[in-house]
Amino acid sequence: MKHLFIVNPIAGGKDRTEQVRARVAAAFRSREDSWELYVTQGPMDAAEKIIREAEQGEALRVYACGGDGTFNECVCGAALRPNVAVCPFPTGTGNDFCRMFGEEGELYRDLDALLAGWETPIDLIECCGRYGANICSVGIDARIGTDVHKYSGLPLIGGAAGYVVSTVVNVFKGIATEMRVRSGDFSAQGKHSLVCACNGRFYGGGFNPSLSARPDDGVLDIYVIKEVSLFTLARLIGKYAAGRADEFPRYITHLRGSRVEIDLDREDVVNIDGEAVRASHVDMRLLPEAARLIVPAGMRFFDGAKAADGSEPAASAAP
Repeated sequence: MKHLFIVNPIAGGKDRTEQVRARVAAAFRSREDSWELYVTQGPMDAAEKIIREAEQGEALRVYACGGDGTFNECVCGAALRPNVAVCPFPTGTGNDFCRMFGEEGELYRDLDALLAGWETPIDLIECCGRYGANICSVGIDARIGTDVHKYSGLPLIGGAAGYVVSTVVNVFKGIATEMRVRSGDFSAQGKHSLVCACNGRFYGGGFNPSLSARPDDGVLDIYVIKEVSLFTLARLIGKYAAGRADEFPRYITHLRGSRVEIDLDREDVVNIDGEAVRASHVDMRLLPEAARLIVPAGMRFFDGAKAADGSEPAASAAP
């Protein structure tokens, strides 16, 4: 088995390559498995590196050393490749995918726990030629998340303040977009504020629309929010972010399914695990068990995926 550490040198605004290298080298002093640290050179370089390695046929474990964007690129490389398992190894301040696991999410920062971990299949969302393990969306939330980078680097603006400025700017541009939305028997035509498909639970630095979504249950939690006024949006947004969308059925439709399609009058931003693409036709489709996730030793979230005798499955077990 080979262990591949993908480092994004610009994640979190600071290059942590040497710190990661030192931790990995120390961890492998007493291990026989081979390892490599790879520093990405540009967008989707991580995915391309993983695909090249996977083609060698050897069992491969990939650790995304960065934030949600780095993890997403690694997921894109690992998708539909049964000899590859992947996980986040956060080197910055936050990781929305890890928040789903509560306090256990901190185990993804524990390299020893990851190296002693096991693997479990997870579902992915296929969308606009990419794959996501967490949440995809289109609408005002995707535009806010994309534009925040324009403002967070400005003098006197950073972190949460960047989100505030991006929110204000995008609200003035317009809350709703003309959409045609279809999912199963549901169909709606008209202006909508956003459509969100949850395979995980958190996005946008803390929004938690679904309290029960799981990446291994074969279903998406889908939220369709109608056009609302600024006043109503102010009332809804906090409840939506706290997983209380079902309290507002007049404005928010909550669906559970495996696919949602959105047609827009013109190209708009689509959020895929925090990464932005642009499209006028958006097809978010669940792919059951499309990737393998490394589960750190000691994590109980996936206990139902363990072997019948309660033991942790062998790391090299076939999917």
